[in-house]
Amino acid sequence: MTILIDRHSDQNGDEIVEKNQGNVKEEETELVLDAAFEAPHTNSFGHTFRDYDAESERRRGVEEFYRVNHIGQTVDFVRKMREEYRKLNRTEMSIWECCELLNEFIDESDPDLDEPQIEHLLQTAEAIRKDYPDEDWLHLTGLIHDLGKVLLHPSFGELPQWAVVGDTFPVGCAFDESIVHHKYFKENPDYDNLSYNTKYGIYTEDCGLDNVLMSWGHDDYMYLVAKENQTTLPSAGLFIIRYHSFYALHKSEAYKHLMNNEDRENMNWLKVFNKYDLYSKSKVRINVEDVKPYYLSLINKYFPAKLKW
Repeated sequence: MTILIDRHSDQNGDEIVEKNQGNVKEEETELVLDAAFEAPHTNSFGHTFRDYDAESERRRGVEEFYRVNHIGQTVDFVRKMREEYRKLNRTEMSIWECCELLNEFIDESDPDLDEPQIEHLLQTAEAIRKDYPDEDWLHLTGLIHDLGKVLLHPSFGELPQWAVVGDTFPVGCAFDESIVHHKYFKENPDYDNLSYNTKYGIYTEDCGLDNVLMSWGHDDYMYLVAKENQTTLPSAGLFIIRYHSFYALHKSEAYKHLMNNEDRENMNWLKVFNKYDLYSKSKVRINVEDVKPYYLSLINKYFPAKLKW
């Protein structure tokens, strides 16, 4: 099934540094990949990864995406979306069916890749599987981390891209300057709201990220789907799903004052995951039918046969 994408939507659319090392100090967050993984120096367009200023066919579109995104992601909007979508009353389908639903979707916010999403999901999962063969939950997390992008599909409300993809960030507190294209937040209604534009805003120190409203999109939606369908993935898996696009935190270390101890432990696994999520993007194709039986076995292990979405 093809996902139809509106390329002109506006804001009115609505654990462990290395495996088995145990706990680490908070400052020891720079993780070293196993030698088997060789990160490429350039992305699919010949530029460094996450270079939002490099001249390319996608740069202008990516910047316009973030302009609209930063204006539309408000506290009121996020609360409305969470209330609506946590009902999980859209459909029932399996994890693999959802993977297939994304087969022809391309993320407009991504400056590094223009391949269908199922390619990225399998590239991420297989790269992790190669270096961490005993962490099957992490393999599955790699496969499903982006499935929330079904929000673009008509059956899920056909939300505009700015409300589904892109880097995520907290709302209800000041927008950190490390967020890509920060300048556009000046047009966000919450930018001058005294209740929302301070360091802590509506939150408290060490409150825990689970108590923080994140900008609405596929990360938060898939987190809700997995949690409400009672997945047996470890907490680190759910953490990765919800915060893998939270680059202001895991690349710039912004918003650490909102994290609790569990967040800090799970952050180590997110830093492992993020390297694969970002640097596994390539033109190398994965034979879906060859790897499908393995991932179906993991889905059966950690999820019910059918999920409510």
